[in-house]
Order: sequence, then C-alpha cells, then structure tokens
Amino acid sequence: MVNRKELNPEASPHAAFGAKLRVVREGLGLTQDQLGNEMGYTCGHISSVETGRKVPTLRFARQLDQALRTAHAEDSFERQWREIRHGSLLEGATEYMGCEARAAEIRLYEVGVIPGLLQTQEYAVALAEGAVQRGAITPEQADERVRMITERQVVLSRKSPPTVFVVLDESCIRRPVGGSKIMKEQAELLREFAARANTMLQVAPFEMGVRRPFNLPIYILTMPDRGLMSYAESSQQGHLERETSAVLPVLGAYHQLQAEAPSQAASVAMISKLRKGIS
Repeated sequence: MVNRKELNPEASPHAAFGAKLRVVREGLGLTQDQLGNEMGYTCGHISSVETGRKVPTLRFARQLDQALRTAHAEDSFERQWREIRHGSLLEGATEYMGCEARAAEIRLYEVGVIPGLLQTQEYAVALAEGAVQRGAITPEQADERVRMITERQVVLSRKSPPTVFVVLDESCIRRPVGGSKIMKEQAELLREFAARANTMLQVAPFEMGVRRPFNLPIYILTMPDRGLMSYAESSQQGHLERETSAVLPVLGAYHQLQAEAPSQAASVAMISKLRKGIS
C-alpha cells in the first residue's frame, strides 16, 4: 500500500492501541472505510486512531469491540482503553471497576480512608493532592483519580442501583483528610448514604481487635447472573478473583464481619458524634 504508515506500538499507549486496531481489523479483512461505515466514523477517523494522531474515546473503544467481535475478550479494546486512562492503578483495578458498574450487589470493607464510592469530591481531591506531594503520582494522574471516582459513583444513582453493603474500619472516619470542613461534609455524606433504602453502613470499631476477619481492604461483587468476584489490594499489588468458588469463603468472612460489627444505627451515631467533635 502506497500510503501505509508503519506503526510503532512501543511509542506510546495510544500507539499500541492503534497498532492493535490495525492488526485486528486487517485480520478480519476489513478496510478502514468498511469499519468506519459500520461504526459511524469516517475512514480518516479510523486512520487517525490507528496511527496515534487521535486519542480514542470510551465510546469509540466500545464500538470497536462490537464491530470487531472483541467485546467479551480479555484483551478487549475497552479494557485497553481503561488501562491507558487509569495507568496509575494496580493490576486488576480497571477490570474490577468495569464489573462494579454492572453489579447487582456490592460489598466492601475499607481501612484508613473512606472508599471511593462514598467520597465527597473535596475529600477525593485532598487524598489525590497528598499523593502528589509524596511523589506517588503525577498531577495528571491525580486529576484522573478524582474524575474516576466521580465516574464510579454513577453506579449509585443508576436506574436500578445495586444493593451496597459497607463496613468501615474506625480508622476511616478518624483519619484527618483535608481540613475540618472536608471531614464534616464527608461525615454528612456517610449519614446520607446510610439513609438510602438500598444501602447498609457499619463501622468496625478498634476494640473488635482480632475478631475482625480482614486486615486489608476487600471488595466483593455479586453480578446480575449471581456470579461472584472479589478484589483486594495492598500498597503495591492488586488481585481480582473471578472464580466464584474461591470468593465464597471471602463472602462468608464478610458476613462474619457484619455480624460482629455494631448495627447501622450505632455506627451512624458514632459518625454523628465524631462529626460534632470536629473543630
């Protein structure tokens, strides 16, 4: 081909996306015109993405998966797009968040910080800015983290929202993040979350000691087909467990945690008392 540009997938994440697009497209015997017509894009748009001149959008990646029959593949274009966009996340986190958006039930246990699904924007910004100051992430990654949290929270207001169970270690509500105004607003959001019909909020107090079954954050999803998956991470590693049989013991431990923790009413009272004491 006279005008065929050689691609270098190692040049950048977007270049790798474009190079993969060309390989899959040509493997199916499609021209850029044919693919563009099927997706509703021009030939020039397809060419610009393939050569890395145009950054793909989430909508574009999803349409690619439909047109090229890669929607359910482990290396789908949507998954690659999310890995590009959330490059500072640990392994498994992007796939977890994609599943979280479709889950029928969400169960989570968090230590040290309020989980992203329940963070106010100001709280999220304060955390991100702290990570930048420590040199853990770049300012651009900080902005992306805050946007990502806003996107994740959409699941709570979707047409058929999931049932959400949350257990917070007491350290989550006691650790100062930002100023007193931010902490008061965050406490108020937790109380509002607990008041919803499809949620349950509990605080695991320090005195639970060894009766607490988890030492690290854990997230458990029940999908619409009743399949289970869990996600756990440390400071350096993330692990997504997709086998229901392996998640069942974790789910059992979570039920134990809920049984041992104070009721929602007692937990909300603890949060309210703490809020009043913030100066």
